Amino acid sequence: MRFVFMTLFPDMCRAVCETSIIGRAVKKGAVSVCYYDIRDYTVSRQKRVDDAPFGGGRGMLMQAQPIDDCFNAVCADLGRRPHLIFMSPRGRVFTQERAKELAKKDDVAFLCGHYEGVDQRIIDKLVDEEISVGDYVVTGGELPALTVCDAVARMCPGVLRDEEAVTLESHWDGVLEYPQYTQPAVYGGVAVPEILLSGDHAAIAKYRRREALKATLERRPDLLRTAELSFEDVQTLISLRREMQQDEPAE
Repeated sequence: MRFVFMTLFPDMCRAVCETSIIGRAVKKGAVSVCYYDIRDYTVSRQKRVDDAPFGGGRGMLMQAQPIDDCFNAVCADLGRRPHLIFMSPRGRVFTQERAKELAKKDDVAFLCGHYEGVDQRIIDKLVDEEISVGDYVVTGGELPALTVCDAVARMCPGVLRDEEAVTLESHWDGVLEYPQYTQPAVYGGVAVPEILLSGDHAAIAKYRRREALKATLERRPDLLRTAELSFEDVQTLISLRREMQQDEPAE
């Protein structure tokens, strides 16, 4: 799978994608990443890529021409049109499910906006979807794009050493991950749950599933509306809800 960053700050994206797990995946060819500096495609002698918005208002807006020409160069280099994502607070909120869907594509490109955004004509002409990483605003699209890239890349074959680890993480099947522990067995006077030391893998799996459901019920109950739940999961949730009601202080 290939990721493409169209940005004013390619070094910022390169620093992340050439590091840690994604960096190792690039080196061994599991994924590839390309960087395009939008400023290289401006026709302005001053290398200008922004201007004041029509109608007035604060800040500057990225111009259509440099982005349009940059994307044309991307398409020419790839030999095909990639799926183009514009990182925007107006977009659909990113989820693990969307990460799994995007991982099935051959090429994903990110348009990283800056200043007050980009000319709407570019969004209408080129962008396939707008994605938001949350209900907040950051100074540019690079960090959100890197977040999406990381989440999608981890779904690609050969990126993680343990493929099973992907399916055991938070949000994979709609529930949060269970608590985990490592050495020492006792730290700060707190011991690891005994069942994890038992060697009974079936009992450990059942315990972990229960803890995952408990964490989801306590912290993100909204996720349970669409989670992939078995009959046993439903029974466990009923039991957990009863326990929570009993623990509630009487008024």
